[in-house]
Amino acid sequence: SSLHTLAHTRLYCCIAGTPILFALLRSATTNYNQKTTTMKFSQYALASALFASTASAFSINNTPNNAFVSKKSSSSNSALFSSTIEAPTALAEDELSFEPMRPPLKDFGWEKISEQLTSSFGYSEADLEKYTALDGDKEGLMKLYKDMQMARGFENACNQQYMQGKIRGFMHLDNGQESIPGMVASAIKNGDKKYSYYREHTHAIASGVAPGPVMAELFMKEGGTCKGAGGSMHIFDKPTYFQGGWALVSEQLPYAAGAAKSILLDRELKLSDDEKQEKVDVAPPEDDDRISIVFIGEGGSQNGRMAEILNAAAKDNLPLLVIVIDNGRAINTFTPDVATNSDVYKQGEHYGIPGILVDGANAADVTKAGKAVVDYVRTTGPAIMQVHTYRFNGHSPADPEHERGRKDEKKWARDEQDPLKFFENKYIENGTFTEDELKAARKEVLAEVKAAVKFADESPMPPVELAKELEYPDAPDTDYNLKPAPAFADEVNARTISADQMKTVHNHIATLREKASAGEITIGDAINLAIHEEMLRDPTTTIHAEDLQAGSSYDIPKLTQQTYGQIRAADEIIDEGHFIGKALGEGMNGYRPIVELMNTNFGIYGMAEISSAGNTYATTGGQFDMPMTIIGAGGTAPNQSLGAEHSQPFHAYVMGIPGLKICTAASPAAAYGITKSMIRDNGPCFLFAPVKMMKEAKGTVDLDKCLPLNKAALLHEASADSVAAGNAVTVLTYLHGVKESQISIAEIQDEGMDIDLIELRTLKPLDMETIAKSLERTNKICILDESTKSGGVGATISAAISEELFDLLDAPVKRLSMDDAPVPYASSMEKAVVKRGSDLVQAVIDLCSNCV
Repeated sequence: SSLHTLAHTRLYCCIAGTPILFALLRSATTNYNQKTTTMKFSQYALASALFASTASAFSINNTPNNAFVSKKSSSSNSALFSSTIEAPTALAEDELSFEPMRPPLKDFGWEKISEQLTSSFGYSEADLEKYTALDGDKEGLMKLYKDMQMARGFENACNQQYMQGKIRGFMHLDNGQESIPGMVASAIKNGDKKYSYYREHTHAIASGVAPGPVMAELFMKEGGTCKGAGGSMHIFDKPTYFQGGWALVSEQLPYAAGAAKSILLDRELKLSDDEKQEKVDVAPPEDDDRISIVFIGEGGSQNGRMAEILNAAAKDNLPLLVIVIDNGRAINTFTPDVATNSDVYKQGEHYGIPGILVDGANAADVTKAGKAVVDYVRTTGPAIMQVHTYRFNGHSPADPEHERGRKDEKKWARDEQDPLKFFENKYIENGTFTEDELKAARKEVLAEVKAAVKFADESPMPPVELAKELEYPDAPDTDYNLKPAPAFADEVNARTISADQMKTVHNHIATLREKASAGEITIGDAINLAIHEEMLRDPTTTIHAEDLQAGSSYDIPKLTQQTYGQIRAADEIIDEGHFIGKALGEGMNGYRPIVELMNTNFGIYGMAEISSAGNTYATTGGQFDMPMTIIGAGGTAPNQSLGAEHSQPFHAYVMGIPGLKICTAASPAAAYGITKSMIRDNGPCFLFAPVKMMKEAKGTVDLDKCLPLNKAALLHEASADSVAAGNAVTVLTYLHGVKESQISIAEIQDEGMDIDLIELRTLKPLDMETIAKSLERTNKICILDESTKSGGVGATISAAISEELFDLLDAPVKRLSMDDAPVPYASSMEKAVVKRGSDLVQAVIDLCSNCV
């Protein structure tokens, strides 16, 4: 209860200074006898963890957050960080014998690291001399120290600003793990692609992102890296290729693999980025050694995405470095409690990918090993680097840290495993630096941190209008016919597609165009035709699919790999989330990936990646476009006989994802024109085609024309007589509902009624203008919906009509939705769930007879 009371004084203590805090704690402790409390001096460390770091953020003389110790250590001789407060002279016996749940690495010096580098990475002792030179490089060591001090000072400042209410939401600090950003700042180049997770402030700064914009992003200011749209967990910076900041655990893994693939694409196609990071017809230099780096915790690395990217990295020899930040805690849970194998660096052995384990307390060794591993990735192939470290703070400032052993371990780690204290003691004792030199360096860094806070404070808040402006990279009314093709298309095609391949694909295209003109082309072939035309028009277009070489189920990717090679047309493992994620990484790096899902319900495996694709443009403050086209067959037709899992309304599931354009196509003409537009769009798009009509529906195609991504199509207009008699109904439908409606028109007309049949080719954004125009004539509306009654597409459309077009209605909106029950296999039961043409006929009769 005393600590609870003290918590209310935390801001006062931050202002008044550490001595007052200590006096307050000592007083609180004295007032309790030994029988009623176990508050010992070791608990001062807990309070120090909560409060002292904020007090010391900007003052060289204040006590750092690791000043209170559970026992004496060699670090106590460092005058630079000596406390101005005297510790008790005696310690409890249990404190002297404290053993952490997760012991430190014992005797893990450079000798063990060099053994790993020679045995696993193929280095010789002579090769390693260039890396051990850091030990005698005073300038290099000073840079490492300053980079670590920047990380510690910045995070302490974040903690202070969070307590003052200037930083909101979730925030995750990196204290105790400074050797990792220290290594990154020394080993990574600007052109390398960097992907991190939600604890990424220090990774961004180490990658070259200025501290001021990072702090301003946390302050939700327009001067932030993402204009205040991203926040603490979503730091992005395009000029430094720092590509997140991703909040869903482990999602960044396939994105980084896709970014690594983009480097290989650049080399294969001989393309480079200009100053705007747009592709130009300039080959990368001969010594191009860019890599992709991804940061992941040891808890997150237990996710299945880890095995998938190791497989992809090995298969394509991706220039990918996985940095595993092993602090022994999955959030706060002791990782061995939930994971059998914590040796993540060994996970690559099955794939021929080397790994290395290093001690995060020794920053110089981490940097030396990191440089060697990075050079290996630059010249040879993928690798894993696991850094054994300790996190000094909870998962977030709001974290109660109730998990077993966490609080005691944290107190111990501050004293025994602090990489800054280790560095100071080692290099002061061996004479490399004086205390005054390190003190001056820290003062210099903290001045930069203070300037970053000032920059954030003075930055304006973003305008309210910015939120809607960041919804889509391309406006919904974009005319995609006006978008120019890359000027380098012919040159790239000529050097990457052989004459025989070009002849074959042109013959294939000619055959499909003949079918399209004759009205004999299927939906699957129409999409395939559009894909080939766009891949030739823009060589930055790529495609990912399962069973791609064989054309998948509906010939959508047919002949792509045979024409453009595996580098642009990739067969993928059977996990949609994996290759949607890789496509996202390509899309962030100048390419236009197409993802063919075969059956759209398989996209359930990729919900996290689809969601992030929709959010990326907005979250990054408009820095990163996200061109990605997802295509597949879906929906639920009457008598489909596919059972529940293949009959789910995935189009309804993704309707709530912001930033996603969602279209449907029930004809070859719609499928062709929409596919071409989606591939040219700079944002994520999802095309659903009717699974039972992919090869059945045939028709003509308006060749070489893109269709809008915001317009419905009036397929049949009710007669003037039926409108005048009040016997006309507006029918909204999509996918298989189009066929069901079309075959019902004659029966409806036989009853003396008629319909305006509108195909909802765009579910989002919804074309309310076309709906309103029809309702002005009919004043009655029916939705034949291929999704469930609860949470379905029809529910969204019905709500919009009731809110925006209520005055045009003479009757309530009639919804013909799938029942909420799973779709049965047996046709006799399926009738109770899936609506069809006969249901539409009855609904029109009821509406026109005032029976609704």
